[in-house]
Amino acid sequence: MSIHKNDIKKITTHQLQNMKERGEKISMLTAYDFSMASILDAAGVDVLLVGDSASNVMAGHETTLPITLDQMIYHASSVIRGVQRAFVVVDLPFGSYQGNSSEALRSTIRIMKESGAHGIKLEGGAEIKESVTRILSAGVPVMGHLGLTPQSIYKFGTYSVRAKEEVEAQKLIDDALLLQELGCFSIVLEKIPSALAKRVAETLAIPIIGIGAGPDVDGQVLVVHDMLGINKEFKPRFLRRYADLHTIMTEAVQHYVQDVKSKDFPNEKEAY
Repeated sequence: MSIHKNDIKKITTHQLQNMKERGEKISMLTAYDFSMASILDAAGVDVLLVGDSASNVMAGHETTLPITLDQMIYHASSVIRGVQRAFVVVDLPFGSYQGNSSEALRSTIRIMKESGAHGIKLEGGAEIKESVTRILSAGVPVMGHLGLTPQSIYKFGTYSVRAKEEVEAQKLIDDALLLQELGCFSIVLEKIPSALAKRVAETLAIPIIGIGAGPDVDGQVLVVHDMLGINKEFKPRFLRRYADLHTIMTEAVQHYVQDVKSKDFPNEKEAY
């Protein structure tokens, strides 16, 4: 029996909240294009993040900083067209919200209107309070992001684990509570000690999604190219590879090249 498109129950912020309350873990992966989004959505992923990690995995930049708002809207639009069920969150790229709440709102409105996304994500705590408030006042769901914040790479100078010291850990807890108080529907915690992530997840009422934050949070997120083994270079401890697509794709392409060179492809059955 095929499921009719109208029968598919879309994931909402309300459902994500319910999932936390009943102890059901939330699955989240990144997506940047229509084809991949269609596969992830049909496979049952709850939340798709159109991450500024597109700067790395799609465009080949060293950091997330170069990607533009226009490029993020392009990726988000592509993802939305492939989705029937998942909740789609889009990263506000570097420079589109820092230090200016009017700019943050303008950027958000462009993403929502031009891509059809369901919510946005931005990095930081107390320092982006005004931007978060302003975006929420426009009725847009906001996901926070604390811990390792890749857009601040040049400030920290390293991608190592954050909040190991008590002062930074306390600031992270304070920031998480503030984001919840402002009205964020969820927060991503990246690369922080498991015990601290557990404390945040237990203290806060809203869903906490981890990446390199241990098992005691409300859900997990990975970059899809890392998880599927398309990207071979990135090997952090928190990454579990569920496939080795790099090898599979390489062998398939080599096989194709060989068949073309040897005149095996196309054969009679493959010609008109």
